[in-house]
Amino acid sequence: MSRILITGASDGLGRALALTLAERGHELVLHGRDPERLAEVARTTGAVAFRADLAVQAEVRDLARAVTDRYDSLDVLVNNAGVGFGAPGAPRELTSDGIELRLAVNYLAPHLLSRLLLPLLRKPATARVVNVASIGQADIDLDDLMMTQGYDGTRAYRRAKLAMICDTFDLAEQLAGTGVTVNCLHPATLMPTTLVRIAEYAPVSTLEQGLRATLRLVDDPALDGVTGRYFDGEREERVRAQAYDPAFRAALAARAAALTES
Repeated sequence: MSRILITGASDGLGRALALTLAERGHELVLHGRDPERLAEVARTTGAVAFRADLAVQAEVRDLARAVTDRYDSLDVLVNNAGVGFGAPGAPRELTSDGIELRLAVNYLAPHLLSRLLLPLLRKPATARVVNVASIGQADIDLDDLMMTQGYDGTRAYRRAKLAMICDTFDLAEQLAGTGVTVNCLHPATLMPTTLVRIAEYAPVSTLEQGLRATLRLVDDPALDGVTGRYFDGEREERVRAQAYDPAFRAALAARAAALTES
């Protein structure tokens, strides 16, 4: 049995992960933003739940502190919570920290949470970080990281997901040899989730497809020791060139560090 923290567990893929992993006998720690939906999943799975708005960095820190105060180790962290494309034509949104919303939730929150929870992930002999990214990626403009010019929700989402992939590769390199592996995946294309409905897209894949691919990264023993990889479903694939450029990744990481300083 593993102790697994899933962010964004109150709906969609995160909820499906929680239900299935509970059936497999794992100990679950769940995060969500909607208190009623989160409580329902927690009751169903017997999990401990923590509410937080990951758009607010203080709440990301509070979540990490609450988990650390309750537990002394963590076997798996699934960074699943995210903000989708948004409704067609929706305006650019800033968080209370003054950060573009999709950058804040899809990149900076998992970046920060992963690092705050590293002491717990280092306790077991082996542990896993699983980042739910996307096949939808767009090159990142470091000179306009907040997308003040020509904002588009879909492009903002895709940039943030590429940033998450860059962060996956960075953290995997930093943790090489420690027993903590870090991988990311595109679970499936346009699953029938709330985020897809808001964006007014027709579903393409089933939730079960995305669930199967994500479960593989969470608890398949065949992936023991595998780290620093991106998977499209269950196939390892390559991503956009920026993610393989060490100088670019270093510059992006420096920006992330500056934006998440307490």
